Amino acid sequence: MKKENLDDLFERLQGEFDVEEPRSGHQERFLDKLNQSKGVVSLHRRKNKLWKPLSIAASVTVLCLLGLQLFTSEPSIKEQVVEIAPEVSKTEFYFGSLIEQQVQELKNAKSPETARLVDDTLLQLDKLERDYANLEQELIKGGDSKIILNAMITNFQTRIDLLKEVLNSIENIKNLKSYNDENFTI
Repeated sequence: MKKENLDDLFERLQGEFDVEEPRSGHQERFLDKLNQSKGVVSLHRRKNKLWKPLSIAASVTVLCLLGLQLFTSEPSIKEQVVEIAPEVSKTEFYFGSLIEQQVQELKNAKSPETARLVDDTLLQLDKLERDYANLEQELIKGGDSKIILNAMITNFQTRIDLLKEVLNSIENIKNLKSYNDENFTI
């Protein structure tokens, strides 16, 4: 019988049910009212409605500061050198690509007989590159640009000459080895 009464009740109230969602924070407000009516003091504080706008403002401020620092950062050493002497970038590109090509040839020519020679040459090239970086620093600091630029070009030429000389030596070693191998009889 109870089932019939419930079915009648639902049929009679159909269309009158409240199906709307409560506003946000409904549960907190309900619990606060319930606790107040019972005289219970809540230990947690209600969320401050000012927190969200402040967090957004702080995020925007941090992003603006990062962007400002990015745009006002000091230019790199290469950029400063190019600003002082624009022809340096063209010269560096030309010599740099030529040196890189010869270094690759040197690494490809490395064999057990030439390993020590190749390794020593690569160490000398690293030293020359560090010297070149020091020359760039001197140019930025305001040294005599003509003398420094000549020294920079001389540095590149020294690297190229070193690589050519070592590659010729390696070629001579290979030729000597093949000549010895041909004359060796069993």
